[in-house]
Order: sequence, then C-alpha cells, then structure tokens
Amino acid sequence: MTKQLESDICLEVCVHDTLVQQVKKQLPPADQMLALSDLFKVLGDFTRIRILEALLVSELCVCDLVTVLGMNQSAVSHQLRVLRSSKIVKFRKEGKNVYYSLDDHHISHLISQGFEHISEG
Repeated sequence: MTKQLESDICLEVCVHDTLVQQVKKQLPPADQMLALSDLFKVLGDFTRIRILEALLVSELCVCDLVTVLGMNQSAVSHQLRVLRSSKIVKFRKEGKNVYYSLDDHHISHLISQGFEHISEG
C-alpha cells in the first residue's frame, strides 16, 4: 500500500456503534436521497446551468433564450423539457410565445450556494 493510500483509510478497524446508529437514524429515506441525486444529475449539465443562470436574471421566452445562449431552438427546447420535468423551471404562455422562469426560490439558492462553494479559496 502506498503512503498516500494509507493516509486515506483507517489502519485499524474500529466501529463506533453508538455514533453509527445515531447517524443511520438521521439519514433521509433512500427514495429521498435518490430524488436528490437525480436533481443534481439534471443540474450537472453545462447547457442547463447556462439556462438557469439566464433565468436567474429574468423570465425569458424561448426565442430570447436561444439568442442569449447562441444555440438552436430545438436544443434549447430539449433542455427546457428536461428542466421542466424535474420541476426546476416553469412556463407560461402569452399568445404564441412561451416564457420560462425558475420554478421556485430553492433553485436560485442551490445555484448561488454552488457558486459560493466553488469561489472559496
């Protein structure tokens, strides 16, 4: 075993049963953790992050998003469907146009905290 690997693991097995039980009791149910994992997978796409950053500034119609992102409408619409199905964005129709915005304030907090995290040190 290399020195680096030895420093990353316990060299002696010792399970702290009381602490382990306390932690297990406080873990969210598996289905909730899976849903959170799925949310982060959706947020883990560069194009979708760009869309969300634009929507943090303002509600935008699809045509505006296409222009802001410099992408074609088909590609933007596909990403918006993914975001909509994950309840990250919502839309409203006004005449022949469709306007998108963030579904709720939690999404803006997630993005802001993510940027705060990557900006540290």
